[in-house]
Amino acid sequence: MFGTENLWLFVVSGLLLNITPGQDTLYIVTRSVAQGRAAGVWSVLGISSGSVLHTLAAAFGLSAILATSAQAFLVVKLAGAAYLVYLGVKMLLERPAPAAASVDAPPRDEPAWAIYRAGLLTNVLNPKVALFFMAFLPQFVAADAASRIVPFLFLGAVFVVNGTLWCLALVLGASALSRRLRGNVSGARRLRQATGAVFVGLGARLALSK
Repeated sequence: MFGTENLWLFVVSGLLLNITPGQDTLYIVTRSVAQGRAAGVWSVLGISSGSVLHTLAAAFGLSAILATSAQAFLVVKLAGAAYLVYLGVKMLLERPAPAAASVDAPPRDEPAWAIYRAGLLTNVLNPKVALFFMAFLPQFVAADAASRIVPFLFLGAVFVVNGTLWCLALVLGASALSRRLRGNVSGARRLRQATGAVFVGLGARLALSK
């Protein structure tokens, strides 16, 4: 279909990869726990948009730059790590108002667009995601495919849709479990600080990874 092969294996492999905890999963869960369902959903949309960009980059060969240039890989990796640390420190230093504990809306001091943008950038600025798309997708492109771009885009779309559905399920579970904690001002503040610490840890791990 659309120049692909072993599509069922691709779907199963993609689902297994999606349910395996990673940086994006941890990011979404911590956002949902600390800020609620809406913040989690916007984070998912941002990360899914990033995956779409990675699919396009893989389809048109842009990811090859990261694979062949150690310098480019390092620059992108450090930029992504710095951004995660920035988000974490910002959360650690902020003092959210009591009204920020709303279950269904992002805090007033952080608009939905800002949450979406943060999710997008954390995904786009992770070179390992770019290399994953470039290494994983070609394995399921038929050797006799008339075009390489069409199967790349199709496989990427399947992966992104399945991943988005799984992440939305994570958001619902995480936000439901944290509802009581976020209803308490001191609990909400501790959750936000814990989220900040997690983001700093993610940034440090990305910067130190090889």
